[in-house]
Amino acid sequence: MKKQFNRFFTRSVLSAALAGFAGVAAAATVEVYKSPTCGCCAKWVDHMRDNGFTVNIHDIGNDEARAEAGILPELGSCHTAMVNGYAIEGHVPADDIKQLLKERPRAVGLSAPGMPHGSPGMETGREDTYNVLLIRKPGDKRNAAEIYNRYGPGLSQPAESTSGNNAAQSILRLK
Repeated sequence: MKKQFNRFFTRSVLSAALAGFAGVAAAATVEVYKSPTCGCCAKWVDHMRDNGFTVNIHDIGNDEARAEAGILPELGSCHTAMVNGYAIEGHVPADDIKQLLKERPRAVGLSAPGMPHGSPGMETGREDTYNVLLIRKPGDKRNAAEIYNRYGPGLSQPAESTSGNNAAQSILRLK
């Protein structure tokens, strides 16, 4: 009897934890601003939907959305998304977005600058090492952008979130 209760309790706790984490994506609607002809953007949208997000597409380009979100051009990519008050620039993995929504840091959002091969939507057979950056809000005393996660060959798994980095560990200082 005790063994059955422990098994039931363990399964219940695990199910509740998984449902809570999945609920972050299920409750989030992503507004994506992209070019109507960009195939990699469409693949990233599919990646987001496959990970439980509801996605609305705006095929009007992303220059204006990027500027309104406060993302500098050097952190730019081919599409800009907005989700629960955060900007997502480029091919950021869904798991990083889920983590951002769970942590709720004071930030503009996340960026995977450029179009790194091997990132969601950019599965070309080639894999580049790339960083997902946390973009801080203007006026934040910490660096304007810092590494949030790292991906690519040679990494046995994605790095842990590094949103608590100090200035010496940041790869990018923006004015």
